[in-house]
Amino acid sequence: MKAAVIHEHGGAGSIKFETNFPDPQPGPDDVIVRVRATSLNYHDLFTRRGMPGIKVPMPCIMGIDFAGDIVETGSAVKQWKTGDRVLIDPMDRVNNGGLIGEMSHGGLAELCKVPAHHLVALPQDISYEDAACLPVAYGTALRMMYTIGRVKAGEKVLILGASGGVGSCCVQLAKLAGCEVIACSSSASKLERLHALGADHLLDYSKHKLTDWVFGKFGKPHRRQFTQGVDVVVNFTGGDTWVPSLRILHRQGKLLTCGATAGFDPKEDIRYIWTYELQVLGSNGWMREDIEQLFELVRSGKLKPVIDRTFTLAEANAAFELLEQRAVFGKVVVLP
Repeated sequence: MKAAVIHEHGGAGSIKFETNFPDPQPGPDDVIVRVRATSLNYHDLFTRRGMPGIKVPMPCIMGIDFAGDIVETGSAVKQWKTGDRVLIDPMDRVNNGGLIGEMSHGGLAELCKVPAHHLVALPQDISYEDAACLPVAYGTALRMMYTIGRVKAGEKVLILGASGGVGSCCVQLAKLAGCEVIACSSSASKLERLHALGADHLLDYSKHKLTDWVFGKFGKPHRRQFTQGVDVVVNFTGGDTWVPSLRILHRQGKLLTCGATAGFDPKEDIRYIWTYELQVLGSNGWMREDIEQLFELVRSGKLKPVIDRTFTLAEANAAFELLEQRAVFGKVVVLP
């Protein structure tokens, strides 16, 4: 089969496009999925580069978010049949194993062996491309915004990294909840698209300092007041944005985080946390019920996965480069 493969960790251009990679063979509890669409995530970048303390079996076919059709079932699989449309939940919730696309081969191939407990039935009225965007980025966003963050109508919600997969979903979810949305990006064209998604205010952080802009627009928070600044900051970048994010929250405001794409060990200033009674809430991944809720939002037309562009398997390195350069609005999808 055709596959995009890494044989060792590396930088840009290190993915090999192979046309005769061995076809997967199912075990008793597995199915073979013909991959129809795979979306890329920053986790795939980390897998390609290598992460401290995580030993990835090589060779590795990345791609943790994908959807397709079952073309073969193992002898013990009874609840699924050939031809079923499926979305893969890459998180192993049965054996506490690693992610598909990291510890076992993933969706950057024509075929993939998947243990049956990872399968989610894909409704006929959701495309493979839209479905492939859902688990990691959109599932993470939904859990962070609704399950953990409990954002509500009328709140001012500022979203850093708003133009990426998670961020563009956060914008849509905040608007659905009736929030006043402040979307942040460093690109005028991306800010225009964020406005089209529903963002009420646009902050170009290449031109404006985060704290100065918020203080000028919404006032500087005071430890005895609950109205200045913003109610919620969504920050999954970390790095230099961490302390400024604390500073723009009013008393009892919430900082929501699900990652740290710009650095996990930023300078901290915990005075703001106790002085302003701030809530720093972490959210880790998604649950199966989050995917089911996303299905309903997509089917109803309330949520639309944002796809920047699509690539072929042979163009995997170019797709990763676009992601790595942060030249993406929404998601990048690979079509085998």
